[in-house]
Amino acid sequence: MSGEGSTVGGESTAGEGTSRRRPIDRGSVGWLFDAKLIAVAVGSLAVIVAAGLVQVSFGAYSMTVGQAWRAVLDPAVLFDPRWLLNFLVGEDLMRTITGFGGELPRLTRETLIVWNIRLPRVVVGTLVGANLAVSGAIFQAVTRNELASPFILGVSSGAGLTILLTLVVFGSLSAFLPLFAALGGSLAFLIVYAIAWKNGTSPVRLVLAGVIVGTVFSSLQTALFFFADDIGVVQSAIAWTTGSLTGTDWEQVRLALPWTLVAVALSIAGSRQLNLLLLGEGTAKALGMSIEKVRFALSGVAVLAASASIAVAGIVGFVGLIVPHVVRNLVGSDYKRLIVGCLFVGPALMVGADVGARLGMSVITGADAQVPVGIVTGLVGGPYFLFLMRRQQHMGEI
Repeated sequence: MSGEGSTVGGESTAGEGTSRRRPIDRGSVGWLFDAKLIAVAVGSLAVIVAAGLVQVSFGAYSMTVGQAWRAVLDPAVLFDPRWLLNFLVGEDLMRTITGFGGELPRLTRETLIVWNIRLPRVVVGTLVGANLAVSGAIFQAVTRNELASPFILGVSSGAGLTILLTLVVFGSLSAFLPLFAALGGSLAFLIVYAIAWKNGTSPVRLVLAGVIVGTVFSSLQTALFFFADDIGVVQSAIAWTTGSLTGTDWEQVRLALPWTLVAVALSIAGSRQLNLLLLGEGTAKALGMSIEKVRFALSGVAVLAASASIAVAGIVGFVGLIVPHVVRNLVGSDYKRLIVGCLFVGPALMVGADVGARLGMSVITGADAQVPVGIVTGLVGGPYFLFLMRRQQHMGEI
């Protein structure tokens, strides 16, 4: 009577218990309440808030963390939709939406400095980290290779080449640099896909084609430096090709936010297909999946996410490579949890690294200078990936 196979009214109690658990895996939101995922989200949010407060506290006009906190939470902004819309969509669109034609209420100096100058950098860092992490996670599933990232598949090198080409050859078009960066990354991946196509694609051919295209484009980038005779152009190009959040404002937020929301929504919607791709092509086909259509569509989502980040921050290395590894070790390989985890861990790494990029030189040397955030992510990501490589006996195919 007390065994697992006991029945009540002709139905197995063990089967009943199993059926109660199944809806979590069939599209419900129950998986969002996974304890590990919640711990990752809370810990990442704590890092973002702490690093963000440090970020908004320092500058030419210094203020304490308490003053910065009060400025961020100033009710004059948070409870006034006119100010919030002014920052998020711009003044002209704000006035069109609200019909407001007068002067906006005055804000304190600290609030204006934090919201106008410093907070946008934290928001852009959050968007870039989320985009790169999601992009890397998708590419790793599409290629079934845990070494895949926007760098490996040519997206970053294509964007870097168009950035340099614009700065060195078409300097008058530098205002359209974010657009060209996104187009360059997209074009590079299309070339990779065309090279890899042979009655369809395969994960191995995609990775090899990405390495080929990335190598060629990187060589062209190096060659373009010889044609730059303006040191300012060279410095600007280096900042873009190593990744930097210096000088970002609400314009970059408005540029990246819509595409970020689209990419995140599509990646979560495609999490089931990503899980099927990890099972192998044979299994996925047996379950009715059109492999090439799904692979190309999901790759397009990854390119969109990577291009949105490149367009506002340049080429930031290692985030798209290591964040999916970190999240996979923490919450498992289910892509529903993995994508959501990346949306928290990616921003935490990016915002934290940007604090190091902004304050590292002043702490180490006392110089009032900043280094590109891509250098910091490389210094963090390289040792971590070495640790991961030494820890795992088998790396490569997922």
